[in-house]
Order: sequence, then structure tokens, then C-alpha cells
Amino acid sequence: MKQAISPLDDRYSAITQSLLKYFSELSYLLYRVRIEQEYLVALLRELGIKAKLDDFLKPVTEKDLAIIKKIETKGYRGIPPTNHDGKAIEYFLKLRLPKELKEYVHYGLTTEDVSNLALSLMIRDAFCEVLLPRLKSLTNELFKLAKANKLVVMPGRTHGQYAVPTTFGKEILVYVVRLSQQLELLKKIKLQGKLSCVVGTYSALHYAQPKHDWLSFSKRFVTELGLEWQPVTTQILPPEGYVRIFNTLHRINSILLDLCRDMWRYISDEWIVLKVKKGEAGSSVMPHKVNPINFENAEGNLKIANSLLELFARELPLSRLQRDLSDSTIKRNIGVALAHSYLAYSSLLKGLSGIEVNAAEMLNAVKHHPEVLTEAYQTVLRENMQKPYELFRDTTRGRSVTLKQLHQLIKQLEVPEEVKQRLIALKPEDYTGDIERIFKEAEKLIHSE
Repeated sequence: MKQAISPLDDRYSAITQSLLKYFSELSYLLYRVRIEQEYLVALLRELGIKAKLDDFLKPVTEKDLAIIKKIETKGYRGIPPTNHDGKAIEYFLKLRLPKELKEYVHYGLTTEDVSNLALSLMIRDAFCEVLLPRLKSLTNELFKLAKANKLVVMPGRTHGQYAVPTTFGKEILVYVVRLSQQLELLKKIKLQGKLSCVVGTYSALHYAQPKHDWLSFSKRFVTELGLEWQPVTTQILPPEGYVRIFNTLHRINSILLDLCRDMWRYISDEWIVLKVKKGEAGSSVMPHKVNPINFENAEGNLKIANSLLELFARELPLSRLQRDLSDSTIKRNIGVALAHSYLAYSSLLKGLSGIEVNAAEMLNAVKHHPEVLTEAYQTVLRENMQKPYELFRDTTRGRSVTLKQLHQLIKQLEVPEEVKQRLIALKPEDYTGDIERIFKEAEKLIHSE
């Protein structure tokens, strides 16, 4: 059994391992090696230097990554320990080149030129290949749940109190639309990149090779990576592109946190029933229990993720003058926030697959609270009498009433008989508004995105 401080790398590693490709220490090295490789190709082309780079451009293996770490920490083949991972990458890549090309590796760059581009690609790739597909799957499952229960009547609750009826499908549909709108925003955010030398003035490149247009070169290099070029920077890339993503993801996680709490309450009220898996234990001492563990697990992980996302959004825009390294260790935890988010999405999907909607219990609760019909009564009666709201407030507020009692009250009103009969004919389970139209409008919103 392996040891790890973080449960992401231990208890939950089977779920989160798909993100190792993007956010492990070795992955960070791989992405930066890729930037250095592509930069050398672009640089030599810009300078008109022809060279065979087949060996230089070979994919980096695990053995190569071990060498890079050795250069950083212990030294390798006469190279003293750098205590700097970016410089270790540079020295490693120089081993792949003939003498006349070695010094073009990392030519004119600062470490942040490489690191910011690598980090943006890591985040982009992780979202496109792992996080967004999982969020889309989750949204699709919620939409299926909503459509399947479109007409399943349930009590509404406002301020924790019984309110007019709604349907379970409509309440889940609210989450589908909220998520869909945020996912669309997330997909439109462009991550940025910069290649502007040590304090953002393109100084080394401009001084060493003044005949070349290094701003245009920088723009071309960054945009060809699929990033949005940021021409005006300090040593570091202004982090607003990252922050937009983190803030949007925070909103998505908050929506899902809201969902988790609602589902927990529905389970507690037995409006949703958890499927039983043979042999599982819900308690170490209470054999009868079936716990909403997946929704609770998702809630906990969403809270951890959002606390980190808030930290990123708050701290990354701050830097002393042109550069300090307080952001470095923070950025190394971006993968932690995304992994906790992904873990939550996976738990939610598992939780949704293990529930059954208890339509009979929901309907029973609706029928036991006929007082919710007084909203309909007082609205219709406003056209036929004075102070209908006050009438029903004084006779029903804070009291338990039956449908029969309400009907008796209606019969005593001095209003047209057809109005009385209309009100008496209304049943709590039929008072659900225009659910069909709501679903049609929701589908327009979802599909238009």
C-alpha cells in the first residue's frame, strides 16, 4: 500500500489519475520541455539558421525526466545541481544539440516565458479533455432525470416551509439550465500567453537581434500554440485569463453544491430513495442505514475546490513590482483544485445513478398540504371581492387545514357560483403551472448553447 499525504493520490487516485497527464510534477516538466523545443524551432527559423533537429525534438521519456530532476537536485555529467527546474530543462536539452546550437536553447527568455505558456496549455488541455466532458456528462444525466420526472408533482418549499406544488423534473431542470449557461461561458474563455523577456520589454531579444520584429514573433509563437497573445506584461503573465476560468468554475461548483444539498434534503424526506447494493454498509453499527454518501462526498470536495479557486482568484493578480515567487507554489496547486472538482463531478454522477424518485411520497406530501392552494384562491378572487389575501391569511396562516375546510370557506363567499366551482375543482396535485412550456423554453436555451 503506497503512502501519500493527499487523498487525491491515495484513496481517490483511481478517479483522479486522468488528471496526472496534465498536473503532476512530471507533466509540468513535459509541457515546459515542449515549449522550449517549439521555441528553438521558431527561433532558428526567425534567425534564418537551418539545422537538423530530429534528436532535439524527440519525445521526452520517463528516463529523460529523471535526468532533468537529477540535474536540478544532484547534478549530472559535470553539470552542477541547479536548484532551478527551468534551468535544469535548459541544460538537459542542450545535451541533445551540437555545440554550435546549444546556446540557442532558452535564448533571450526568462523562465516565466516558458512556464506561463506551459501552464496555460496544461489548463486548456485538462479542461478540454477531462473536465468539460465530465461536466457535460453530468449535465446530460441531470437533463435525462429532469425529462423523466417532468410531471412528477412534489411540494415546493420556500424558507423551508411548504409552498405551492412544483414538479421534481422542473426543479432539476433549473440546475440543467444554470449549468449549461456557465459551461458555455467556460468554453468561450481564451487562455493567454506571453513571451516578452525578463520584465516584459522584449529587451534581450531586441538588444541581441535589433533587426527582427520580436513583438510580431512573440505574437505568432503564442497564437500558434492556440493561446491569446498578451503583449503588455511584467515578467509574469497578467493572470486575468486564469482568474476568469477559476471564477466560472467556482460558479459551476457552487451550483452543484446547491444541487447536493437539495438532493440530500430530498433523500432525508424520502422523496428520493437510495438504491441498495448488496453487501454494502451504511453504518458500522446501524445495519438499516443507506447513506447519501456520494452527494455528501461531492459536497465536501466542491467546498475544498472552491476554497482553492477563491484563493487563486484573490492572490494570483497580486505581485510585488515586476515579479515575486509567491505565486509559484500557488500555481502548482491548480491541479489540486481541479482534481477535487473532478472528484466531485464523478461522485455526483455515481450518486445520480443510485437514486429512485419516490413519486408516491411526493404526491402524498402535496395532498397533505392543501393550504398551498390559497395562493390560487386569493389571486382569482381579487377580481371578485375585496381583501381575499387577508381572508385566507387570517384563516390558514400557521394552522393545519383540510381541503374540505377550504371548500366550506369558499362556499360562504359572496362571489359568482362559477368562480366558487372553479376554485373547489382545483386539486393540489394539479396546481403546477405551465410545466410543458417551461421545458420547451429550457430546451431552446440548452440547445442554443
